[in-house]
Amino acid sequence: MRDTVYFLAFDGYADWHAAQALCEIRRPGEWRLQTVGFSLQPVLSMGGLRVLPELTLDEMELDRAALLIVPGGYAWERGQGAEAVEATRRIYTAGAPVAAVDSGVLVLARAGLLDACRHTGSWPGHIGTHVPAYSGAEQYDAGVLAVSDGGVITASQVGSVEFAREVIRTLDLYSPSDREHWFRLFKHALPPPWCAGDLATAAAVAA
Repeated sequence: MRDTVYFLAFDGYADWHAAQALCEIRRPGEWRLQTVGFSLQPVLSMGGLRVLPELTLDEMELDRAALLIVPGGYAWERGQGAEAVEATRRIYTAGAPVAAVDSGVLVLARAGLLDACRHTGSWPGHIGTHVPAYSGAEQYDAGVLAVSDGGVITASQVGSVEFAREVIRTLDLYSPSDREHWFRLFKHALPPPWCAGDLATAAAVAA
């Protein structure tokens, strides 16, 4: 039963990259969300949030994994985190999708998951600069902020809303129309049609 979403937290991880995605994962109450780390020691995010991982990468249950999320952070550009590369490959091979934002895509590239699927990142050339073995440049799509292909979700550092939309779609949260309304609301501040009357009434009262 694939009911668990794993989120990798480490010192210096970019806490805003997956924030909206994590909120939407927890909202229905149907998914178990667990924070994993390189160890069980507390980590400090880029924004100064102290997080205590619930389990280590080695303790993830492959048969329960529904998704692994890897946020960005300077650690990946420094070549750190070989354990994350192996864990990502393990999760993907076991049949679960994996997702990464910004420099987190370097983990997926080192795992060899970006060579044969459409993907994106923060800017062209970023992946190849840090991952010499990367051979998926022809699959890189610079025209989108987030994309999902073949069980691999990738996103730009400025594509957190688009990233959340791909996660929502991958986990089949909400109906297709509700997903579109969600995106229009958080990306363009356009409320769903059924809220328009309430907003108009509130504006009239305020005036």
